[in-house]
Amino acid sequence: MKKIIAYCRVSTDNQKEEGTIELQVEAIKDYCKSRDLELVEIFKDEGISGGLENRPALADLFSFLEEVKDIDAVVIFKLDRLARDLYIQEHIIKKLEALNVGLISTKEPNLASDDPMRKAFRQFMGIVAELEKSFITMRLSGGRINKAKKGRYAGGGVAIGYKSEGKELVISGEEAEIVKNIYKLRRSRKGLREIARTLNENNIPTARGGKWYAGTVKYILENPIYKGVLEYSTVECKRPDLVLVTR
Repeated sequence: MKKIIAYCRVSTDNQKEEGTIELQVEAIKDYCKSRDLELVEIFKDEGISGGLENRPALADLFSFLEEVKDIDAVVIFKLDRLARDLYIQEHIIKKLEALNVGLISTKEPNLASDDPMRKAFRQFMGIVAELEKSFITMRLSGGRINKAKKGRYAGGGVAIGYKSEGKELVISGEEAEIVKNIYKLRRSRKGLREIARTLNENNIPTARGGKWYAGTVKYILENPIYKGVLEYSTVECKRPDLVLVTR
């Protein structure tokens, strides 16, 4: 039986177009069950854009693949859940191929690169997804940028340590302590994997109740929101009320 891991992604503001995380998970589970595939782990980026920089679950997925060597493929709901940018799509696929890990979509046919026609079809689908993303961005970005300029929460995923109240971000006590502890461990010169291992050994869950990986820890340490800086598109705004760490 082939061993498979799953990757799901949705931008919170675009769930109407993309479907919910739960829809993707159920479709992937049904797909694996019908084809006798062993689904080992599911990685979920919820409320996350399709860029490379801010996808903790995708980073965790690659950390997992580096540690667990017997995974045959990554399964996704649709190709645009991997990325809505052709360059990023192909970059991720090349990283998977370098690890000898395949890519399976529940909605599209064989996506392998060894067949020129299938590769061309995959890249064409990537171009279509990128065009769709551009239209969505044009429709939605204006109002959010105005919110961001005023220092208000412009939408998207809520980082661990915060919660949304009345469409605004506020500090969430217990989760905030987890974030502070991560920075404390880092200041004591702990590595990313060591921090993740410490959190897991102490049964401290991630914001979505999963395991910690180096990628998740890295995402938190590099996220400017913990120093009171909100970012949206090209807009950056200081929010002293959201500061959790000073360095």
